[in-house]
Amino acid sequence: MKVLITGGCGYIGSHTAVRLLESGEEVVIIDNLINSKIDVLDKIKEITGKNITFYQEDLCNLEELRKIFKKEKFDAVIHFAGLKAVGESVEIPLRYYQNNLVSTMNILSCMQEFNVLKLVFSSSATVYGSPKSLPILEDFPLSTTNPYGTTKLMIEQILTDVYKANNKLDITILRYFNPIGAHKSGLLGEDPNGIPNNLMPYIVKVATKQLPVLNIFGSDYDTIDGTGVRDYIHVMDLAEGHILALKNKKKGLKIYNLGTGKGTSVLELVNMFSKINNVKVNYKIVDRRPGDIASCYASSLKANKELGFTCKYTLEDMCKDSYNFVKKNSNL
Repeated sequence: MKVLITGGCGYIGSHTAVRLLESGEEVVIIDNLINSKIDVLDKIKEITGKNITFYQEDLCNLEELRKIFKKEKFDAVIHFAGLKAVGESVEIPLRYYQNNLVSTMNILSCMQEFNVLKLVFSSSATVYGSPKSLPILEDFPLSTTNPYGTTKLMIEQILTDVYKANNKLDITILRYFNPIGAHKSGLLGEDPNGIPNNLMPYIVKVATKQLPVLNIFGSDYDTIDGTGVRDYIHVMDLAEGHILALKNKKKGLKIYNLGTGKGTSVLELVNMFSKINNVKVNYKIVDRRPGDIASCYASSLKANKELGFTCKYTLEDMCKDSYNFVKKNSNL
């Protein structure tokens, strides 16, 4: 199977590319590299011993995308590409709507034109808004608290409508929770440009003294210690979920949560990271961040039943692997 991975040089995309190559599939990556790095391709090859066809292209450029689809003749698409920072989306919403929606509609147009029927879409737990109860099930009411989440929800609606118009399509929507961790080799991990928007790379940069202090956004939530609670999942477990979704025999439009089913607070994660890696993480409590909610964790029972999805990695693994990646890839 020849699989297009959009955003394949990014954090989750690169780990999924590794698992796809290890499972014997052919991988083509399109990435515009605005929040990823070209040397990821060399690292994927070092881990797998296999080559990847790569195009540096913006998915909003429909004509160039059509040329790639025409040339490569894909069997399936895994669509990761998109802007993804919650806080930034509140500040510059138009850019998020423009980028995330147009790029997805271009992918769907090319799939239609070149008769590619299989799509796995990278959605997010943000589509559940502030849930009324926990753990979150796939049939919970959907709402959003920030423009990033709204783009994901809009895309889910687009995919639903496209499927209604053509039920030969095989679409899987994966709503995942908070990926952290890194490949055990230390070659691949989360390495954002500039100051991180996600918690774990921020923790690591403070632990390695690349940043002076970790800002914890709010300590007055209704949680175990007042800090936000999230469902943290190892990126390799998440990558495995995409392989299972691609190989799923059940056809049609399917939606699955991918998470561990356990909630961990920000302070619990910081303390676990410090303990496992024997390092100090300086932090300070600051005001809540716009668009954030108190608690969010998944039920993955449906994915377990229909895909055979289970999480193999622990919170300790996530903390250890994240630190190992940065130590191996920084000049400290």
